[in-house]
Amino acid sequence: MSNKTAPSRPAPRLYLATPEVDDPSQLVAELPALLAAADVAAVLVRLKPIDQRTMITRAKMLAPAIQNAGAALLLDGHAELVARAGADGAHLNNLTALEEAWPSLKPDRIAGVGGLATRHDSMTAGEDGADYVLFGEPDARGQRPSVEAIAERLQWWDELFEPPCVGFAASCAEAAAFASAGADFVLVGDFIWADPRGAKAALVEAGETIRQAREGAFEKAEDSSDLADLAGHG
Repeated sequence: MSNKTAPSRPAPRLYLATPEVDDPSQLVAELPALLAAADVAAVLVRLKPIDQRTMITRAKMLAPAIQNAGAALLLDGHAELVARAGADGAHLNNLTALEEAWPSLKPDRIAGVGGLATRHDSMTAGEDGADYVLFGEPDARGQRPSVEAIAERLQWWDELFEPPCVGFAASCAEAAAFASAGADFVLVGDFIWADPRGAKAALVEAGETIRQAREGAFEKAEDSSDLADLAGHG
């Protein structure tokens, strides 16, 4: 699923988180143009907590706009609703939720996980079969690690493990840092929807930013390798 060792692997793909969905009609209208404008691998649908039937209906309304664009639809939590909502999987917020979701999601649907406070938690998630691990999202108090700490965790994972890693970016600058560090996907959300230029312009900029950052990171790595070769022959 991941080609960690290839020096020219493509830039990370975008993973777009929606605002909390109450009335989905505006998103239904907006998503096709958004997803056509940038390389979005998946959309994380954040459903407003309400009765299950209503949440399923709202997810079903969004599904064609997302899936017809070639993106996966993941629910933020609510693994028990995935099959009935026609979603492709769910994002779980901790290891316990991941374990509890297996009967609902496996083997046919995506199970990603965040809330991984330690390296040990991350490795446990990978060993348990998570389809991706997410680093950098806010905790229940809204606190996040530093950008440097998130980038370090992404680089560590990228160098040692096979399942894809996702960096949670709160700005284009963070998206660039995480792309350079080796993220396979960059999750973007609130700053995209809040951009005064509109979500489409913000998403296009985010995609271009991570592409340039990845290219720059590989050029730097290749230059370092060349210098090491020269030093070895000196």
